[in-house]
Amino acid sequence: MNQSMQRSRTGIPGLDDVLHGGLIPQQLYLVDGIPGAGKTTFALQYLLEGARNGEKCTYVTLSETTRELQAGALSHGWSLDGIEIIELIANEEELRDEEQLTMLPPSEVELGETTRKVLEAIERSAPSRLVVDSLSELRLLAQSSLRYRRQILALKQFFVGRRCTVIMIDDRTSEGPDPQLHSLAHGVIALDSSAPAYGQVRREMRVLKFRGSDFISGFHDFAIRQGGLNVYPRLVAARYFSSFQREFLPSGVTALDRLMGGGIDRGTSTLLIGPPGSGKSTLALQYATAATERGDHAATFVFDETKSALLARSAGIGMRINEGAGAGEMSVHQIDPVAISPGEFAHLVRDSVERDRARVVIIDSLNGYLNAMPQNNYLTAQLHELLSYLNNQGVATFFTVAQSGIIGANMTSPVDASYLADSVVLLRYFELAGRVRKAISVLKKRTGGHEGSIRELWFDTRGIHLSEPLLQLRGVLTGGPIEVGPASESDGHVQPGGHAA
Repeated sequence: MNQSMQRSRTGIPGLDDVLHGGLIPQQLYLVDGIPGAGKTTFALQYLLEGARNGEKCTYVTLSETTRELQAGALSHGWSLDGIEIIELIANEEELRDEEQLTMLPPSEVELGETTRKVLEAIERSAPSRLVVDSLSELRLLAQSSLRYRRQILALKQFFVGRRCTVIMIDDRTSEGPDPQLHSLAHGVIALDSSAPAYGQVRREMRVLKFRGSDFISGFHDFAIRQGGLNVYPRLVAARYFSSFQREFLPSGVTALDRLMGGGIDRGTSTLLIGPPGSGKSTLALQYATAATERGDHAATFVFDETKSALLARSAGIGMRINEGAGAGEMSVHQIDPVAISPGEFAHLVRDSVERDRARVVIIDSLNGYLNAMPQNNYLTAQLHELLSYLNNQGVATFFTVAQSGIIGANMTSPVDASYLADSVVLLRYFELAGRVRKAISVLKKRTGGHEGSIRELWFDTRGIHLSEPLLQLRGVLTGGPIEVGPASESDGHVQPGGHAA
């Protein structure tokens, strides 16, 4: 097999997808990041994957002791059996003796003691996978940037022809970025982390350079949990497409289906927007339960309420949710917005579609999804990619937005996502005859005709109900309608193409 086709798999879930199969073997890679970013865990996972495949793996440590490495591995449930650990911790004399700080000059000059030990250890073990941790120790011993760069260049030349894939770790202790160090490596992977004002640390990975291969560029969220790193590749919708049959998905509520022009099209997204408590989540769940009754799988991702509250509320209106991950069942995922990154959320959605074969997906709500974003200005870009992916898979997607305010015309939304949706359903409160009521209408449906009238909406123990079109009321969406003269029913309909009848 040609080397360009060979890959050295990393053993890190998601990373091989970013690298289009893994690292290219027999090359030198730099993994850098601040202390605590996950560099050592990254390196150990790579070596453990090699050991599982019968490769000879060596970890040369210039900073951590063998005991510290073993303790870190144990916290993930790993055993380092099969990995040779060479501990070369610089002692105090080496740090003080200036004679020992002349490291890796041209070949006719004697190598420094620490570097000589590193090279001897590598020659002795002859590994196919090697980690050198960390370059900051060599930088300290070299004292000058010129000597340090010569060290790295000499190490690179030393590995030529040795059939060894090398990962060097750098903790960014230099005074600034070192582009020359990046230029010497065949590939550079940067690990970054940031602490928000509230919630867990957000971690991102970026491949800065990968010679000889394409890769998925940009930032990729990752998490460190027991068991190691998990990378969540940035979703690129154009890479995923499945053929599917275009068809209507009815809700099971006759009046609602008439309002929607027959139903929701498979492979489209529907935005349900309105004030809190107006029925957005319940309407989305109605489509999901109807899909499970037809034998499809549905997945619901809940940001704003607990799973138990959702199930109790659904049972209260006679909506039966058959929980599970199979056909004819609905999986309910309760999402903590401060404990999940957008990349991990997209990964959960992909799993529900590709593994569980979900045909209906609910995201409830965008308000909670917004809170999961490290920077709000990227919400629409990431949401667009996620919705495009779901549409390409033939999934009917429902997502909700809770508006600020309860009644009246001055309702505001935290984000304008209406242009991303194929259909937009508007819910409103209005007052009539001393009672607060709910109204529902369809503002947009790209894939066909819909009813242009406004209907009253209510819920009881028998389910969801819609009235006939409110043809004798004007100003329903303002919250205080007035009665007008009788109107023909045709006045409340829009034919395909958006023209009034």
